[in-house]
Amino acid sequence: MIKRILIIVLLTLTVNTTMWADDTQPTTVKKERNHIRAGNNLFHNKRYAEAEVEYRKALQVAPQSAVAQFNLATALLMQGGGAAGQDDKNNPVKQAADMLTDLAKHAPTKSLRSKANYDLGNLAYGSQQYDQAVQLYKQALREDPADDQARYNLRMAQLKLKQQQQNKNQNQNQDKKDKDKKDQDKKDQDKKDQDKKDQDKKDQDKKDQDKKNQDQNNQDKKDQDKQQQQGGMSQQNAEQVLKTMQNQENATQQRINAARAQQERRERARTNRKW
Repeated sequence: MIKRILIIVLLTLTVNTTMWADDTQPTTVKKERNHIRAGNNLFHNKRYAEAEVEYRKALQVAPQSAVAQFNLATALLMQGGGAAGQDDKNNPVKQAADMLTDLAKHAPTKSLRSKANYDLGNLAYGSQQYDQAVQLYKQALREDPADDQARYNLRMAQLKLKQQQQNKNQNQNQDKKDKDKKDQDKKDQDKKDQDKKDQDKKDQDKKDQDKKNQDQNNQDKKDQDKQQQQGGMSQQNAEQVLKTMQNQENATQQRINAARAQQERRERARTNRKW
């Protein structure tokens, strides 16, 4: 379907490059008519560059000739092969578009203004500027309501514009989905990063607290050892003294027990002595 439409557009451009007859301008001087007639013959033989020369000669004779301007623009379009609206002033299509734009506003007849708008519409259509093409075809129909080809191309441009807008909306929706997903992914990643930071902080706080507790225990042990040293006796020395005292007490108790046993033996011996 698209291929067929493009072919129609190209054929439409070719069909509507019909040269204007010089008898529409009764005041045209003879030299202008001769150059336009020569240019038309060359154009129909597809010798577009030579036709351009003849139309420019006609404009040298009659600079305000709308017929010569339109035919020159048509010859330039046939040579161009590029897109309209390019910045290069030497681009044939750019030159033709400028001429047609002026003719669309200031041409002396409605028919010529209609054809200028129509050709501009074709250029816009070929550049996929469908919204502009729609307006140009509408203007061509305002100038010449009987132009069925302009009406057909208007319909094609409207369909293309609708499709273009739908594609644009789809792309915008997809871009929004992609952006929303990207934002959500970033939000999820930020949360993960924050959770990791929070966990790292908890781990570090615990580590700091454990170190603080260990330092406190070490300090308490140092304080205890220092206190014991200041008291004159360590725990080990105290145990040794206690053990020594216990041994001494045991030895004393043994001597006392031995003395009692000896005393009891003496008492028994005295009691058992015969008098």
